[in-house]
Amino acid sequence: MQEDMNQTSYPRIYVEKTLAVIKPDAIHAAEEIEDVIRKSGFIILQKQKLQLSPGQCCDFYADLYGMPLFPSLTAFMSSGPIIAMTLARDDAIGHWKSIMGPANVTKARETHPGCLRAKYGSSQLKNALHGSASFHAAEKEIKFMFSNSLIEPFPTWEATEEYLSRYINPTLVRGLTELCKQKPLNPRIWLADWLINNDPNQPRIYDGDIVEEKECQEIND
Repeated sequence: MQEDMNQTSYPRIYVEKTLAVIKPDAIHAAEEIEDVIRKSGFIILQKQKLQLSPGQCCDFYADLYGMPLFPSLTAFMSSGPIIAMTLARDDAIGHWKSIMGPANVTKARETHPGCLRAKYGSSQLKNALHGSASFHAAEKEIKFMFSNSLIEPFPTWEATEEYLSRYINPTLVRGLTELCKQKPLNPRIWLADWLINNDPNQPRIYDGDIVEEKECQEIND
């Protein structure tokens, strides 16, 4: 039985965040697009409707500065309201890209006719949607649209190992040792209760009588 448990492997699921923007040309279809987003397994963590100034658009698309499309892009993105959303799911960045489709609407209609840009976009400039290109881009863009956002980076394998060895394993070993001594009828419930009561990250609360007794002992000493 123990050997089978050791051989059992479970898939790791990392929840990722990405920024999605419904551009001015597709704002009329916002409800339909959001419905597709939810049905695709995303959770909408944050959402706001806003209109960016030309200066804010220049800051948002600063990486594209100097490209021929830059003036037209910033003018278009500041021409009307947009909807910015923080989306979350496993492989959020890649999955949102696949749902949007190619940035070039003509190509999107030829190669990915079912994608959102093929349905709602009308040109290379007015292509309905924006999505973060990478994890670092998502971190920066979400901070731009939602200044109070906190995005924690994935811990390294070494950091995870250190955290487990320092904080998790010692407490778990103590609990399992006590479990073997007590031999309760329902070991899983017993261990769960024990871990809750012996959580090293929680403050220990003592009754007033115990505190007074300790103080009395210190005075007598």
